Amino acid sequence: MAEDHPRLTFTLQGHEIAETAFEDARERGRLHHAWLLTGPEGVGKATFAYRAARRLLGAPPEPSYGILGASPDHPVSRQIIAHSHPDILVLERIGEDGKPRKVIPVDEARKLSEFFSKSPATSPHRVAIIDAADDLNVNAANAVLKTLEEPPSRGILLLVSHSPGRLLPTIRSRCRRLAFHALPEADVASFVQARTEANAEDAIRVSRMAGGAPGRAVALYAAGAVAIDDAAREILLNLPKVDEGMALALADRFRGGEGAQQFALLIERLAERVHGQLRRQAAEGFGGLDRWAAAWETLQRLPREVEAVNLDRADAFFSALTELRDAARA
Repeated sequence: MAEDHPRLTFTLQGHEIAETAFEDARERGRLHHAWLLTGPEGVGKATFAYRAARRLLGAPPEPSYGILGASPDHPVSRQIIAHSHPDILVLERIGEDGKPRKVIPVDEARKLSEFFSKSPATSPHRVAIIDAADDLNVNAANAVLKTLEEPPSRGILLLVSHSPGRLLPTIRSRCRRLAFHALPEADVASFVQARTEANAEDAIRVSRMAGGAPGRAVALYAAGAVAIDDAAREILLNLPKVDEGMALALADRFRGGEGAQQFALLIERLAERVHGQLRRQAAEGFGGLDRWAAAWETLQRLPREVEAVNLDRADAFFSALTELRDAARA
């Protein structure tokens, strides 16, 4: 089962502190005009943003769904699901054609100014969600900054950020920050099992891979992360030998629409396992780890380099295998 979009998700666990802080500010009439929602990708920040938006747009509390909970059957909820609510604007990498873009372009960010220039049509507030602010290109970020510098009346901006250090300092300084922390492994595993067909062992494995982020754990399971992690372990166990048939089969997965994700996931799993091996060997006093450290650094930067200059993923993968093989022989 694929991960639900945050606008379709009505429950959120483990972030009661953030929800209480937001609701307390709303009830006291002390809402800041911009909120920066920070934490690991997939931990629940966008889900929170939609929960906060429903409350701001007038959906009454529904205690069975938590502090900021609203009923999925309320008209506000139904309008948001249908993309038809006049008082909410969402900026994201998904274009009007349904295809993901590399960035949120400036033309999208400029919509904020016009959106907030109008009074709410049916609600107490107008709400904009940027998911994620990390995806804004330079010009788009500056357009958002202009909106932040001129706070709109009855307008609330919710910015999701996985890496707030990459944002303009002037954007960060104009927002109130709410931090969303990783959840306990057992809670994430339960979340995965409730939403997928994962058994207990696989749920724990993807929970560890996801670093306590339930949304990411579900996405990893759906992407076949368990099998890919098994392949990464097999590759490293057999070094300096490489099963050419298995390597070619893996490279075949890098083609097509899901190719980039499959490539990035395999390289991530190889990097994580090499890093764990480096830590163990360093703790045990092993020397001569320079080649392994260099291989790990290559794996760390490889997905970004491939994406940036459109390198052939299969060629990059086999080059990484060569470096790993050389490290094992050293």
